[in-house]
Amino acid sequence: QVQLVESGGGLVQPGGSLRLSCAASGIIFSIEVMGWYRQAPGKQRELVATISSGATTNYADSVKGRFTISRDNAKNTVNLQMNSLKPEDTAVYYCNAVLNVEYAGPLFNYWGQGTQVTVSS
Repeated sequence: QVQLVESGGGLVQPGGSLRLSCAASGIIFSIEVMGWYRQAPGKQRELVATISSGATTNYADSVKGRFTISRDNAKNTVNLQMNSLKPEDTAVYYCNAVLNVEYAGPLFNYWGQGTQVTVSS
């Protein structure tokens, strides 16, 4: 059983910063990709940023230059540093991991429970 546990959400004023963290635990052989997605009320879940095991990153255009994703492969953790936050960044943020639990095994997609980020004055 694999679990992803997020932390770091909260309320912040426009222009402020927050740092989200996610730790994966359980039977894990390797994690190919870790990432963050978000879902605002009435909207579909959307990609925020991903990072591969080789540290290749991908960002949504809306967060480029403001958000930075990083990971620690040894600890199976991923972080999202969010700066210059805007009200439109308000959403539930979900951690995601694409991983396998055994050598040369199939890849599985796991999600965290989500953490609320609210940007408001």
